[in-house]
Amino acid sequence: MSLDKLSKIYVAGHRGLVGSAIWNNLKSRGYNNLVGLTHGELDLTDQMAVRRFFDEQRPDAVVLAAAFVGGIMANSLYRADFIMQNMKMQCNVISEAYAHGVKKLLFLGSTCIYPKNAPQPMKEDSLLTSPLEYTNEEYAIAKIAGLKMCESYNLQYGTNYIAVMPTNLYGPNDNFHLENSHVMPAMMRKVYLARLMHEGAWEAVRSDMTKRPVEGVGGTASNQTIEAVLAKYGIYNNKVVLWGTGKPLREFLWSEDMADASVHVLLNVDFSDIIGIEKYSSVHYGASASGQVDRNHSTGRGGAIPSLGEIRNCHINVGTGKELTIRDLSQLVAHTVGFDGEIEFDASKPDGTPRKLIDVEKLHRLGWTHKVDIEEGVRLLFEWYKASI
Repeated sequence: MSLDKLSKIYVAGHRGLVGSAIWNNLKSRGYNNLVGLTHGELDLTDQMAVRRFFDEQRPDAVVLAAAFVGGIMANSLYRADFIMQNMKMQCNVISEAYAHGVKKLLFLGSTCIYPKNAPQPMKEDSLLTSPLEYTNEEYAIAKIAGLKMCESYNLQYGTNYIAVMPTNLYGPNDNFHLENSHVMPAMMRKVYLARLMHEGAWEAVRSDMTKRPVEGVGGTASNQTIEAVLAKYGIYNNKVVLWGTGKPLREFLWSEDMADASVHVLLNVDFSDIIGIEKYSSVHYGASASGQVDRNHSTGRGGAIPSLGEIRNCHINVGTGKELTIRDLSQLVAHTVGFDGEIEFDASKPDGTPRKLIDVEKLHRLGWTHKVDIEEGVRLLFEWYKASI
């Protein structure tokens, strides 16, 4: 199912890290009939408001990039919010998309859906094979529910809803607020502020705090007050304290790469294609002389064909297939920021999942690979961050 350039596409979360990048990517491809509303304009947890929106706008396609997100600290503090807010948004948008005949829906999840001790690299089939990481269990359960909603609607109603599971993302419009940011932007801001304090560049520190206050403390506060609140987050004069041991391995994907992958899937991949990859192998059905699998079977009722047996794990991992330790990341960030001070790891704080590398074979088969590697990405992120202050 193709979308033409006049198709109306609703991007939920269009000002967020990924949503804004998807919006820009669509624009660059000539898709200009886009709809985006802020949280103040449309509360996606309000079922009646979402219904009114779909009644009025009647989008042809939906990108569900809106979510209630955060790092380990936020996941620990707001467990009820992480499961309830995300579940409400997903249920409202997906159910109204179906009720209003949306042709294509792209749901964005997270690789935290996989078990804490899943075999590495994590394949899509690792889903629900063992317990989740406790520190982000609620968010993971919400995202699992979202991808299962897409899968189940496809199987029951013949819809074309695709779920993509990105690895750790970073990029333009990232969240640098220390209370609820992810590892990359939080680390970068901490290192940058520690460098500025060491240099005595208080005007730059105040500019940073004015743009992004910490616990209500902004750039007009005294030096002592600023130092005290930053110390709570492990930021000192020429020293930074980071959570955990630094040993966990993480994979990172530039957000504009994620957007490009998402738009590629939105425009070029159907549910039948995924069923084809998963179920139509030469072992079971044979391939043509050209090596192409026969996908005629998957054009029926959402691909729910009894002869195929159980259909599950139809989501798509999106990442680079490359990883590095948090300690190595801290060194890369420090080098990029120009910080030569001390980086200390507090092993009394949680590490989270020990390793989280994903298998991206399915994504590659569907015709997409990443472009920005971590070294270039960290440099680009720091340039964006400095320009944002």
